[in-house]
Amino acid sequence: MAADERKPFLLRIPRDLWEELEKWAADELRSVNGQIEYLLRQAVEKRKRTQQKEG
Repeated sequence: MAADERKPFLLRIPRDLWEELEKWAADELRSVNGQIEYLLRQAVEKRKRTQQKEG
């Protein structure tokens, strides 16, 4: 998959979590989808850094 391609997928989350993500995304001028992608990218980068320190 090319770097600019997007892979659609269904995500089921509790309503209260969705509402918190909506608020957070609005605070940072992002869509909820954009906020989730941002958070996932941060988590992946953190994991990579942790693995590099351990390795």
